[in-house]
Amino acid sequence: MLSTLLANAWSFMAIVFVINILYVTLLTLRLIFTLKGQKYFAGLFGIIETLVYVIGLGLVLENLDNYLNLVAYSVGFGTGVLVGMKIEEKLALGYITVNVITKEYEPDIPNTLRDKGYGVTNWVAYGREGERMMMEILTSRKSEARLYRTVKELDAKAFIISHEPKAFFGGFWVKGIRR
Repeated sequence: MLSTLLANAWSFMAIVFVINILYVTLLTLRLIFTLKGQKYFAGLFGIIETLVYVIGLGLVLENLDNYLNLVAYSVGFGTGVLVGMKIEEKLALGYITVNVITKEYEPDIPNTLRDKGYGVTNWVAYGREGERMMMEILTSRKSEARLYRTVKELDAKAFIISHEPKAFFGGFWVKGIRR
């Protein structure tokens, strides 16, 4: 069965393409789990990734006479990057810190966000045009889009910037995470 598929040039290119999508998707997931400190998942993905890589590269190196195999390998690599990124978006592992600066000083916004379950630290800030409300909000990446929508509903002109914290200790979120 496999020898028949490998004999057909188009089938062979499709196999190389799919193998490389799988390889790069696994590579992306391994990297994500490594960055998130999930060492056992990263190790597992690394084992599978290496196996897929060796098989795919071996197939291409044995068949360098057809340049379309290299094209299939390269296009599969690029497609694998996209697939890996989509999977990462769906997993949305970890947390983000969102800094929000409102256009006007509006003291009800932090309480509205707290009522929706977000941990908010706020203070008065001063910008070029006067007082502003500055808020720092820690939330899960799964809640990121919902938080942005909520902030925009509360202040359509709010300035929002986010980053991913490496570690955090103490406070509202640590108590919630341990539960």
